[in-house]
Amino acid sequence: MVDETPNNVSQLIPDRHPQHDLFICDVADAVLKDVMAHMEHPFYSLSKKPETTVRRYEHNGNWLEITPSVKGLATIYDKDILIYCISKIFAKIKINEKISPRIRINSHDLLRFANRGTAGKDYVALVDALERLRGTTISTNIRTGDEEQIDTFGLIEASSVRRKHGLDGRLLWVDVTLSEWVFNAIRAQEVLTLHRDYFRLRKPIERRIYEIARKHCGQQDSWRIGLQTLLKKSGSKADLKEFRRSVRHLAEHDHLPDYSVSFDPVADMVMFHNRGSMAATLPSSAWEGQLDPEAYHDAREAAPGWDVHYLEREWRQWLGENEIEPKHPPRHFVKFCQTWREKRGAPS
Repeated sequence: MVDETPNNVSQLIPDRHPQHDLFICDVADAVLKDVMAHMEHPFYSLSKKPETTVRRYEHNGNWLEITPSVKGLATIYDKDILIYCISKIFAKIKINEKISPRIRINSHDLLRFANRGTAGKDYVALVDALERLRGTTISTNIRTGDEEQIDTFGLIEASSVRRKHGLDGRLLWVDVTLSEWVFNAIRAQEVLTLHRDYFRLRKPIERRIYEIARKHCGQQDSWRIGLQTLLKKSGSKADLKEFRRSVRHLAEHDHLPDYSVSFDPVADMVMFHNRGSMAATLPSSAWEGQLDPEAYHDAREAAPGWDVHYLEREWRQWLGENEIEPKHPPRHFVKFCQTWREKRGAPS
């Protein structure tokens, strides 16, 4: 977990479960994960009131249409369930366990993981969130892995809830089945690490802006974006004046995890500066061994035209970022090269 904290912690929700890792044994070492496409495009409602209108977005050749159920569009808070599921899956990947799109969730652990309360209303809110996730459908041509899908699908395929002592009892556990689209994105390694203080951000728009910064700035020193483009990417229904006020608030209090925010009112540009919290905590690689000549030969065949030593650096960095130590490093490296070639084609 990243120790670096933003400058103004008073703007964050208190850490309700500061020792949660001691209790969530099955995800104690898992870093938070999110699917990259979810962070790039506005899949989720930022409103606490139900949104029941269809949304359509287009950006750089990608489009998506989001259709909510009668109970409303899935919210950015509902996504906590998916982040938890993805984190559990990657915890299994780290130790080379078999993974499945069906995940069993201990409800109490999930609430603590997401820095939520554990009262009765919090368990009821989980059931409502599952219904919105299941009811929200998406049509899109966004790429996942080596495929371009123009399909309609849900964020989750199904869920099963177990309660104690009937309908009024405490929620014990939930089985969630992720959609094939989400599971494919996880298997294609299209995920990023999140700071745990993500769950402490008070406003939906702050969570969304953090996601965008995490996706685009990443571990770069800085990144800038026009205010209108940021508004479009956020999916916020605020007008430009209101959105500008939210960005000014972020810049003034400087409480976003991982990134310091500044705003240029003359150019209407938002700047994100890396606090250095991620790079300071990530190992250069989770495997420090040497590859044999045969692995390099197979890698050249898997990714013709690419410099295998460049790919090796990318592979080792990816292992470090995801804290994965492969069971069979040469085979894992060759598979990484194959996936790299499938996703990016020949080098330009």
